[in-house]
Amino acid sequence: MLGGSEWLIIFFAILLLFGGKKIPELMRGVGKGIREFNAARSTLESELQQGMREAEQPAKRVESPATRPPKPEEQEERSKEQGA
Repeated sequence: MLGGSEWLIIFFAILLLFGGKKIPELMRGVGKGIREFNAARSTLESELQQGMREAEQPAKRVESPATRPPKPEEQEERSKEQGA
């Protein structure tokens, strides 16, 4: 962990590198980046939660012709074909 003297040295190094007028611009840029990161993270979290909710819901059963019960007309045709 950094102590007080280390932070003071880092602060002066930043002041020398960027100058007093550039530091507020630098901090605004850092703040904007953090806000954009948090917005993207919350969007991703909500999409994941929505996907998990959709996955937990039972899927609708799609009946194919092979699994659905025959219609009365089809049943009559089958009985005629088998009797003939």
